[in-house]
This record gives sequence, C-alpha cells and structure tokens, in this order.
Amino acid sequence: MKLNEYTQYDGLGLAELVRGEQVTPGELVETALAAIEHVNPRINAVISPLVDEAKATLARGLPRGPFTGVPFLIKDAVLHAAQLPCEMGSRLAQGLVMPYDSELMARFRRAGIVPVGRTNTPEMAFNITTEPLLHGPSRNPWNPEYSTGGSSGGAAAAVVAGIVPLAHANDGGGSIRIPASLCGVFGLKPTRGRTPLGPDMSDGLNGLGIEHVVSRSVRDSAAMLDATAGPDAGEPYQIQAPERPYLKELEREPGRLRIALSRVPPTGVPVSPECVTAVEDAARLCLELGHEVVEASPQFDTSGFDHANLVIWSSNLAIWVEGMAAATGRSPEATLEATTWATVQYGRGLKATDLQLAFATMNQISRAVGRFFTNYDLLLTPTVAVPPYKLGVVDANVPMTAEEWVKRIFSFCPFTALFNFTGQPAMSVPLYWSEGLPIGVQFAGRMGDEATLFRLAAQLERARPWAARRPPIHAAL
Repeated sequence: MKLNEYTQYDGLGLAELVRGEQVTPGELVETALAAIEHVNPRINAVISPLVDEAKATLARGLPRGPFTGVPFLIKDAVLHAAQLPCEMGSRLAQGLVMPYDSELMARFRRAGIVPVGRTNTPEMAFNITTEPLLHGPSRNPWNPEYSTGGSSGGAAAAVVAGIVPLAHANDGGGSIRIPASLCGVFGLKPTRGRTPLGPDMSDGLNGLGIEHVVSRSVRDSAAMLDATAGPDAGEPYQIQAPERPYLKELEREPGRLRIALSRVPPTGVPVSPECVTAVEDAARLCLELGHEVVEASPQFDTSGFDHANLVIWSSNLAIWVEGMAAATGRSPEATLEATTWATVQYGRGLKATDLQLAFATMNQISRAVGRFFTNYDLLLTPTVAVPPYKLGVVDANVPMTAEEWVKRIFSFCPFTALFNFTGQPAMSVPLYWSEGLPIGVQFAGRMGDEATLFRLAAQLERARPWAARRPPIHAAL
C-alpha cells in the first residue's frame, strides 16, 4: 500500500480493508513504518519505532476486533506494554520497563491494533508543550517552529501527519485536548472512570487523569472507547455504562441542545482574539445546526481551584519520582528538569491535611459545576487561551518555583483542567484555522454523557469536515 492511499483512511477504514482481504496487517505495518521514516525526522513525534514488537504481534496472530491490523502508537506515559520502555519523558526513568501490559494496553491489543512506535511526551506529562530534555522537542506538522502542545503532543502530531489514524493519549489537565487543538485533530477526554487504569492504580492523579486516544475521525474515537471502556477487576468505583455503543450514537441526531457559551475563563486569564473568534465561529455553526446557544459560565472558587491543582499534581509527582528513583537508582535532583524538581520538592513538603483540603475543594467545585450543568446540555469554550505557540515559549528547565510553574502552564489552558477536576467528559474539535494553524474549541458535557458529545461531534464533522486538511509535513507529501 502506498502512503498516499494509506493516509486516506481512518482506523476503521483500514480495518475494513483488512477484513475484506484487500490489504494485510503486515502491509499496513510496513506502510506505517515507512511513514515514520518519511515524516518523523522533521517532527520528532515518534521517539522509538517498535519494529520487533510489531513483528511479534503479527506473528502471534491478531484478534478479531474493530481495529484488527491497524498500526497504533503508544504515548510514553502511564500506559505501558510488557517489556517495552515507559520512561515518562524523563532521564530519571530512562530505560524503565514494565513486565506486563496495563489493562488498557491489553484492551487496545484485543481491539486488534498493532503497536508500531512510542510517542514523545514532556517530562512526567507535566507541560503544555512536548519538549523534554530526554528526547528533544516534537514539532507541529503545520509549522515546525511551533509546539504540538502537551502532554500528548507526539501522539497528536503523528496522527495529523498521517503516520497513524489514531494514537494513545491521556489527559490530567488537558493533555488530550490541548494537542488536539494545536495539531488540528479530534480529542475526547472521557468521563472519570470510563477507561481502566489498573492494575497499577485505581485513579490517575487522584481522579484528574484519564486515558483514551487522539484521532482524525470522530468514529475512530467512538469505536475505540467502545472497545476499551468499562471497569477492570478490583476497580473501586463503577460509573453507569452507556445506553448503547458510542459508534451507534454517531448515527443519531443530537436534537436541539442548550449550549452555554463562555469566551473567558472564571479564573480571569486573558484569551487571545483568535481563540475568541474561533469559539464565536463554533457558536454560530451550532446555531445554524439548530441548537440554542446562551452566554453563561460556571462560577467557582478559582483561587481554591488553582491551589488544589498544585497540591494534587505536586504530591503525585513526588511519589512517582520516588518510585522511579528506587527502580533506576538515579538521583532525581541530577536528572529531573528544573520545574519538575521544584514541583517534586513542593510535593514532598505537603502534609496529609493539605491533600485532604484539596479533595474538599475538588468536591465543592464539582458540586458547583454539576449544578450549572442541570441547566445546560453542554458548555462551549476555547480549548486553549492562545493560538499555537512557538517552541521554547514554555521552557520546563528554567528555574522557578512550583507555584510559578503551575500558574504559567495553566495560564495557557484555563478551560481544560476544570473538567479533570469534575471528572466530566470534554472534547476538542478542530473547526477553525488562523494563519494556517489550527485552533480547536472545547465542548464539555455532563458527567457520564459522552453520548451527547459524540452525537454533536459527528454533526459538526459532517457540517465542516476536517480530515482532508493536510499539514505541509505529511506522510503522503
């Protein structure tokens, strides 16, 4: 299969070719590896091709799933595959290997994917740009001087550049949605608890973190969530299962939705004119599609939110780093980037009562935002507060305090982290471009209601298709 043909299909489309015996999984893997070789030197999205792993996966035989034979990339954070490195983008964890698949990785495999590479991520997945010292910066295929976003920046860049149709991603403050916005792909953060984090943890980042994919098509995201959703053994909590498969939701009209529109965040962070224009454009499109759009925004304790975010992230980083240092024998101070080390030190100084107060704040904010959503089906906001930014603008190795670092990175994404706090599903949709660069918009839904988001996303995709937009750096070019 030639690259220009391969890149015309989404994941479900490639799997259909495999089922129809028009192409073999081996041919798709060869094409994906050729795409990595052709594109990756210019964007550094893939830090390690997995040639031997792909061959071994094919040799074992593939299960019959929705994505049988489809090449797939694994983000170098949280999710892990047996005997493959999971380094969290850090020199501290370089070479760290887990002996077993995490539960989500096992479900990806049962869906039929073939791992062909690992994608770049900032250190500890704790940045809104992907520029780790360990592997160097990932570059945006729309303009290589610009950031891919973070922390799933390598994944989003690889997808929009045509290396794979969908790739693993995760999100603890916007890490699916931010790169989706900056790279011009679709990214949905599921509801807390929708995808499994076992067996290593019950909830990521004390509930802030969740895993899924970034994709070119809405249907790939829906089908992969169908394949991976649900609790695994020993899960402490279970959320309500969807009424029907998410893929089936794409066939249903969303009806007339009541959508709240917020141009500025409650935190008061300034929003660039381009991002305001993008969200206003999306609001007009929603009106044209028959929805009601009302200007409204949830109100909550923003200073408490900022502090609780700092406490939860820093305490988790401290314990992660402790485990990695024990496993590798390396010194955190000598190997971590400056802002990571500062945040770890802050986390080490916290008391148990600090974390309990952060959880209390999370509860209060979740209740306030939950009440807001009793009056609205969805909330529409910019995904990020600024258009795509250049590499080097957010340098994680510049000395600063943990408070300064957290304030800086979340000033770029004041809309996304709220829904990690509340656990609600949210998606970034690529509807707008400015000066050749994509600017996504975010829709957030009620707790457990990915169905409404998928129905609207499918409607928006039909009204304003984006998959055919190709950046200047692309596998088919």
